[in-house]
Amino acid sequence: IDKEVAKLKALKLELGEDAGGAKNGPQGGKGSPKKGGGGNQGDSKSGGGKLILKTAKGTRDYEPAQMAIREKVFQKITNIFKLHGAETIETPVFELKEVLTGKYGEDSKLIYDLADQGGEILALRYDLTVPFARYCAMNKVTNIKRYHIAKVYRRDNPSIARGRLREFYQCDFDIAGAYDPMLPDAECVKIVDQILSSVDVGKYVIKVNHRMILDGIFEVCGVPNKMFRTICSAVDKLDKSPWQDVKKEMVEEKGLQEDAADRIGEYVRMAGGLELIDKLLESDLAKSKIAKQGLEDMKLLLRYCELYGCGANVSFDLSLARGLDYYTGVIYEAILCGDSVDESGEPITVGSVAGGGRYDGLVGMFDPKNRSVPCVGVSIGIERLFSIMEANMTKNETKVRTVETQVYVITAQKNLTEERMKIVSELWEAGIKCEHSYKKNPKMLNQLQTCEDTGIPLAVVIGESEIA
Repeated sequence: IDKEVAKLKALKLELGEDAGGAKNGPQGGKGSPKKGGGGNQGDSKSGGGKLILKTAKGTRDYEPAQMAIREKVFQKITNIFKLHGAETIETPVFELKEVLTGKYGEDSKLIYDLADQGGEILALRYDLTVPFARYCAMNKVTNIKRYHIAKVYRRDNPSIARGRLREFYQCDFDIAGAYDPMLPDAECVKIVDQILSSVDVGKYVIKVNHRMILDGIFEVCGVPNKMFRTICSAVDKLDKSPWQDVKKEMVEEKGLQEDAADRIGEYVRMAGGLELIDKLLESDLAKSKIAKQGLEDMKLLLRYCELYGCGANVSFDLSLARGLDYYTGVIYEAILCGDSVDESGEPITVGSVAGGGRYDGLVGMFDPKNRSVPCVGVSIGIERLFSIMEANMTKNETKVRTVETQVYVITAQKNLTEERMKIVSELWEAGIKCEHSYKKNPKMLNQLQTCEDTGIPLAVVIGESEIA
């Protein structure tokens, strides 16, 4: 692809066209033309020089009705975060490239590189977790419970219907600090449960696993230590691919012995609850010290989830791996059970709608003295939830109110514009949301129709007799 792009650039130069658009664009630089980068999307003119109006690939506009839903959901999520005592921070939308590299495993290829703007090599943030870890290390933060709702950027293959975009919001909640085992972890699971039950997206399950259990499985199955992370990234694909495809990748692409892959397959297809943990504690897996520690942690987590009232929606699933390199302990992922359909009756498969886990070593990567701060957190994939909610709204033909106006001030006769303005001003001063027509002498029927169309519940009607 790079060679073909180079040829195209050379051809542009020969034709005397300006080839600098891609280099200087917001998604330019060496990474732009690669897989998923989409090339120069700044060139929005066709051969005839006519401007084609469109959004960049993987981005979208939102209409007032869509924004009304989004604002309500964001408010619900923020209220749940605050219910748990969280405070918020803000970090830059772009970071030094070296801050982001080496943290996302095979997904590092999805990072948006920026063109060199004068000495600093920068990239758009891929998630909110790594910038949070950088913030903690830079400001010597050792204890914080924070939430952060902001946009992130990934050079993924987009699918608008599934809520898979290149620019999208994440809603993160993280607890940093040294605490007793599984207490913060269980609260993160509870928060996911509260958020998903508060929005109308149907049934869901929160899958939980532990990186120490996975490493123990690889150890007892004979996987070389240096291959743990690469095999873990293969297991992470089990939610999208059948076991045979995953096994083929392990053996043919990554060089794992076939008998080791078969033994891994026996474990990663297990799912259950406390009874499964008890069964595994009596199996060969318990011979691994790290696996046994992970199983004890998982047993405690499931117990705490029961106490928090969310145990019915939690499943211990050994296929859950989460491919990001920075996870060190408990990992979790929320999946919709999938009975939602779009307006044409096709099922909407959005995959994971929330994920997270424990990352005790990430802050230490940025600290000059390698001082680690234990952290656990969760990220809500809000765009995927919105895709379900928008489909339900379209299917049910639900009318959404896009304004919060409480009162509309109406004049029944001509030449009363100033009187109308006085009343509107008084209502604004009193904190009452109100509007009036921007025409000097509007027809009364048109004013009433505005109330009907926008769902304004009250009208103040004035005429000459009311003023007198």
